Amino acid sequence: MCRHLAYLGPDVPLGRVLSEPEHSLVRQSWEPRRQRYGTVNADGFGVGWYAEGDPVPARYRRAGPVWADLGFVDLARVVRSGALMAAVRDATLAGADGEAAAAPFAEGPWLFSHNGALRDWPASAAPLAAGLPAQELLRLAARTDSALVWALVLHRLRAGDDPGAALSEPVRELATAAPGSRLNLLLTDGVTIAATAWGDSLWYLADASLGSTVVASEPYDDDTRWREVPDRTLLTATRTRVELTPLKENSP
Repeated sequence: MCRHLAYLGPDVPLGRVLSEPEHSLVRQSWEPRRQRYGTVNADGFGVGWYAEGDPVPARYRRAGPVWADLGFVDLARVVRSGALMAAVRDATLAGADGEAAAAPFAEGPWLFSHNGALRDWPASAAPLAAGLPAQELLRLAARTDSALVWALVLHRLRAGDDPGAALSEPVRELATAAPGSRLNLLLTDGVTIAATAWGDSLWYLADASLGSTVVASEPYDDDTRWREVPDRTLLTATRTRVELTPLKENSP
C-alpha cells in the first residue's frame, strides 16, 4: 500500500538517498518493483530529517504525488542530513485526511511510517483503540489505520518501551485483532531504526566501512549487498549494526 525508507549514515543531500538511485523511492511512487499490494503510490508523500544538534526532526509532507512537487526537488538537492525517513503513500481509503495522513508521523524525536493496511478497518481496531487514553485518541494525526497504529506505538514509547518492543507488541496485538493485516512498521529517532516485516517486503543495506544503514520497502538500486528481511521479523539497527529477531503471533 506504500513504500518507505529510513537512512542513518554520513551527511548526504536527501536526494542522494531518495531520488538519485535508479530505483529510488521517488521512482517507486509510480513504478515499484516489489510492492505486493497496489501499483501506484500517488496519495501523498513525506520526508523527515534531523539537523545536527537538534533531536527534533523537520518534516515536509504533501497530499499529492511526489513526482509533481517541484518544491521537493529543490529540498532534496540542498538539504543534507545523516538521518532521515521518507514514504510515498497509496491510501487504504481514498481521500482520507490528505497531507495529515502522509507519513512520516512525528512526536518529539520520533518519526514513524506504516506500510500496509488493517483488515476490516475500523471495526477490527476498536478493541485496541478503546485501551488508549481518551486524550491520545483525540490527538490522532488523521482518521486512518496508520494514524491509529502510530498512536499505539507512541503510547508504548511514552511508557518507556524500547523501540523494538514499541513496534512488535502492537503488531502482535493488531494481527490478533485483525488477521490478515499487513503491518510493516518503521520507526527512528535519528540514532536507531526499528522496523517490522509483516505481510510485505522489507530490505536493508548495511555498509560498515561508511557507517551507514538503509532500511527500505525495497532496494533502490542493484547493489548485491541488499538483504531481504524474512516475513514476521523485527529489525533493529544503528549505523554499524543490524539485528533480526523472529516475531510470533499471539496465541489465540
